[in-house]
Amino acid sequence: MAASVGQRCLRLLREVAPWRSSLHHCENTALSHFPQPSRKLPLRAFSKNARKVHTAPARTLFRLRPLPFLVLTGGGGYAGYRQYEKYRERELEKLGLEIPPKLAGHWEVALYKSVPTRLLSRAWGRLNQVELPHWLRRPVYSLYIWTFGVNMKEAAVEDLHHYRNLSEFFRRKLKPQARPVCGVHCVISPSDGKILNFGQVKNSEVEQVKGVTYSLESFLGPRTSVEDLPFPPAASCNSFRSQLVTREGNELYHCVIYLAPGDYHCFHSPTDWTVSHRRHFPGSLMSVNPGMARWIKELFCHNERVVLTGDWKHGFFSLTAVGATNVGSIRIYFDRDLHTNSPRYSKGSYNDFSFVTQANREGIPMRKGEHLGEFNLGSTIVLIFEAPKDFDFKLKAGQKIRFGEALGSL
Repeated sequence: MAASVGQRCLRLLREVAPWRSSLHHCENTALSHFPQPSRKLPLRAFSKNARKVHTAPARTLFRLRPLPFLVLTGGGGYAGYRQYEKYRERELEKLGLEIPPKLAGHWEVALYKSVPTRLLSRAWGRLNQVELPHWLRRPVYSLYIWTFGVNMKEAAVEDLHHYRNLSEFFRRKLKPQARPVCGVHCVISPSDGKILNFGQVKNSEVEQVKGVTYSLESFLGPRTSVEDLPFPPAASCNSFRSQLVTREGNELYHCVIYLAPGDYHCFHSPTDWTVSHRRHFPGSLMSVNPGMARWIKELFCHNERVVLTGDWKHGFFSLTAVGATNVGSIRIYFDRDLHTNSPRYSKGSYNDFSFVTQANREGIPMRKGEHLGEFNLGSTIVLIFEAPKDFDFKLKAGQKIRFGEALGSL
């Protein structure tokens, strides 16, 4: 009996001895990474089933990793600073004070453009086409409605179970009486949205927001030959703006409307006009929200867009649908050959299509308020048109507007 007890004690000592030596080694290694006072930290012990195990203090077992720590604190600090700047800008705007824009540098724009937004937008488009189970439709659409403030009472079909996928929900139609078309003014809003900017085009530069401009020629592309146009320019001159003005005494005007994700996603004809030409620019799909428009110069020239040009009773008229992140799909109802955000088109090019043919010498006639096209999600509409000098906008920058409401008149 005594021999067996002795053997147990020997086995126990053999088991504990390596642990103690390894723990002492861990303690010495950990302590070497931190400045310590001259006296050694005491070991703590705990007992379990009469067996004592010695451990070093927990704070000495961690090794400082400075790089991840700096990245986390630096990134968090930068994000907090950007949020503070946005809050400060909003407060200054409420006070009616002008805020000078802070433009992105070339390297920041290049870094943003390197993100595969076209591929991500195509993936988002595929996801939108996936049919949702009947039981899942209400919670998913309800979350979207709550997040973006969608008014489903205006929808032609209010029952959320009717929409099989997100794409159908985004492109929902409205009740006929939900958007009465103004018959008094000659130009109406083609969509729901927010007015970012409007006014005369000066020096062939257009303001995307106040203080941030883009080139008119870069945005619309080079002028098509005079023979292909239903209207000649008023006079031959080198200014691109002057090439678009077809009548003496007229001016060139513009209006930028931003469609938020919660807005009605279809767009309509803003006036009675004839569409003679379509130009598709494959490009990036950066966000076009007002904050980005204030930050990136020529944002609309970087992004994919579809430019429709033609004429109305006062001369040149154009409507441009600008794509954005997750909005690679721009559809024009009468243009079946148009395919946006397609991998077969490379950025930096453009594709022309003329609606003027031997059989149709005028183009596509559009009536004010008629359905013209749709986005897959919120984006931007840019109107650039010619009108007499007494054309007057019925707007103010930053206001919310709905399809059918007046933009301006003579």
